Amino acid sequence: MPAKETDVAVEKVQQSAPQEAANFNPFRTIERFAEEVGRVFDDFGLGRGWNRAPIPAELVTWAPRVDITQHNEELLIRVDLPGVAKSDVKVNVTEDAVTVRGQRHRVHEEERDGVYRCERNYGAFYRTIALPTGCMTDQAKASFKNGVLEIRMPAAPAAKGRPIEIAG
Repeated sequence: MPAKETDVAVEKVQQSAPQEAANFNPFRTIERFAEEVGRVFDDFGLGRGWNRAPIPAELVTWAPRVDITQHNEELLIRVDLPGVAKSDVKVNVTEDAVTVRGQRHRVHEEERDGVYRCERNYGAFYRTIALPTGCMTDQAKASFKNGVLEIRMPAAPAAKGRPIEIAG
């Protein structure tokens, strides 16, 4: 019967592999590699960060920030897109969602202590925002100014709650 135990063990490994693959984060792998390289420099007395500044988190992964408000019977969606050109942004409106997608091109250059450093960050982004029931998506209008995309559309009146007493 040991063969069956081996079969079961192999089956368990195969079942867990997709889970591990789904949780794989290439950025975490790079971070671990950078930590190891930093330890090597520490061992040689050079110290960490001798040739680099920390990379801001927004350059590693980025999704635009979104604010959604409803005032009276108008829905307003604001999407912060700093450094993104209007020509690089596309908006798609369906009955139940607004999708904003585009390309981000970012260059950071600096010169310090006679060392020139340039970092480039390119990539696609998108956000899908679910719409409340009753929005008149056929009347949606979008504007883009100073890195902020605004999408406006008529919406159903906001549902009003009624106060209740808490028992107990």
